[in-house]
Amino acid sequence: MSVVGIRELKNRLTHYLQLTKKGEEVVVTERGVPIALIQPITKDLPGVSREACLARLSVLGIATLPQKPSLTRLKTVKASGTSASTFILEERR
Repeated sequence: MSVVGIRELKNRLTHYLQLTKKGEEVVVTERGVPIALIQPITKDLPGVSREACLARLSVLGIATLPQKPSLTRLKTVKASGTSASTFILEERR
Protein backbone atom coordinates (compact mmCIF):
# COMPACT_ATOMS: atom_id res chain seq x y z
CA MET A 1 0.00 0.00 0.00
CA SER A 2 1.33 3.42 -0.97
CA VAL A 3 0.64 6.63 0.92
CA VAL A 4 0.75 9.84 -1.09
CA GLY A 5 -0.10 13.50 -0.54
CA ILE A 6 -2.47 15.39 -2.81
CA ARG A 7 0.26 17.42 -4.53
CA GLU A 8 2.40 14.34 -5.21
CA LEU A 9 -0.67 12.47 -6.51
CA LYS A 10 -1.54 15.34 -8.82
CA ASN A 11 1.99 15.54 -10.18
CA ARG A 12 2.44 11.77 -10.67
CA LEU A 13 -1.14 10.55 -11.21
CA THR A 14 -0.21 8.16 -14.03
CA HIS A 15 2.38 6.44 -11.85
CA TYR A 16 -0.09 5.85 -9.02
CA LEU A 17 -2.79 4.65 -11.43
CA GLN A 18 -0.30 2.13 -12.83
CA LEU A 19 0.31 0.88 -9.27
CA THR A 20 -3.44 0.54 -8.82
CA LYS A 21 -3.71 -1.43 -12.07
CA LYS A 22 -1.16 -3.85 -10.63
CA GLY A 23 -3.43 -4.42 -7.61
CA GLU A 24 -1.90 -2.01 -5.10
CA GLU A 25 -4.02 0.34 -2.99
CA VAL A 26 -3.04 4.01 -2.69
CA VAL A 27 -3.99 6.09 0.35
CA VAL A 28 -4.30 9.81 -0.38
CA THR A 29 -3.51 12.21 2.44
CA GLU A 30 -4.09 15.91 3.04
CA ARG A 31 -1.50 17.36 5.43
CA GLY A 32 -0.79 13.86 6.71
CA VAL A 33 -4.45 12.93 7.32
CA PRO A 34 -5.84 10.11 5.13
CA ILE A 35 -8.80 11.35 3.07
CA ALA A 36 -9.21 8.85 0.24
CA LEU A 37 -8.35 5.36 -0.91
CA ILE A 38 -7.67 4.50 -4.54
CA GLN A 39 -8.09 0.79 -5.13
CA PRO A 40 -8.38 -1.44 -8.16
CA ILE A 41 -11.82 -2.41 -9.39
CA THR A 42 -12.34 -6.13 -9.03
CA LYS A 43 -14.42 -8.26 -11.33
CA ASP A 44 -18.06 -8.62 -10.29
CA LEU A 45 -19.07 -11.93 -8.87
CA PRO A 46 -20.94 -14.13 -11.34
CA GLY A 47 -24.70 -13.83 -11.05
CA VAL A 48 -24.64 -10.32 -9.57
CA SER A 49 -26.78 -7.99 -11.67
CA ARG A 50 -25.77 -4.52 -12.74
CA GLU A 51 -28.65 -3.10 -10.69
CA ALA A 52 -27.41 -4.88 -7.55
CA CYS A 53 -23.91 -3.47 -8.07
CA LEU A 54 -25.31 0.04 -8.57
CA ALA A 55 -27.49 -0.29 -5.47
CA ARG A 56 -24.44 -1.35 -3.43
CA LEU A 57 -22.41 1.61 -4.72
CA SER A 58 -25.31 3.92 -3.89
CA VAL A 59 -25.54 2.61 -0.32
CA LEU A 60 -21.79 3.10 0.10
CA GLY A 61 -22.13 6.69 -1.16
CA ILE A 62 -19.87 6.05 -4.15
CA ALA A 63 -22.54 6.52 -6.82
CA THR A 64 -25.83 8.35 -7.11
CA LEU A 65 -28.69 6.53 -8.78
CA PRO A 66 -30.54 8.38 -11.55
CA GLN A 67 -33.60 10.34 -10.46
CA LYS A 68 -35.40 10.22 -13.81
CA PRO A 69 -36.40 7.10 -15.73
CA SER A 70 -34.00 6.15 -18.51
CA LEU A 71 -34.72 7.19 -22.07
CA THR A 72 -36.62 4.80 -24.28
CA ARG A 73 -34.77 3.30 -27.22
CA LEU A 74 -35.07 5.34 -30.39
CA LYS A 75 -35.89 3.76 -33.72
CA THR A 76 -33.15 3.61 -36.34
CA VAL A 77 -33.72 5.96 -39.24
CA LYS A 78 -32.80 4.75 -42.73
CA ALA A 79 -31.60 7.47 -45.08
CA SER A 80 -32.06 7.16 -48.81
CA GLY A 81 -30.01 8.70 -51.59
CA THR A 82 -26.32 9.48 -51.77
CA SER A 83 -24.32 8.82 -48.63
CA ALA A 84 -22.91 11.79 -46.75
CA SER A 85 -19.32 10.66 -47.27
CA THR A 86 -19.82 10.40 -51.04
CA PHE A 87 -21.39 13.86 -51.12
CA ILE A 88 -18.48 15.37 -49.13
CA LEU A 89 -15.90 13.75 -51.41
CA GLU A 90 -17.65 15.16 -54.47
CA GLU A 91 -17.76 18.64 -52.92
CA ARG A 92 -14.00 18.56 -52.24
CA ARG A 93 -13.19 18.04 -55.92
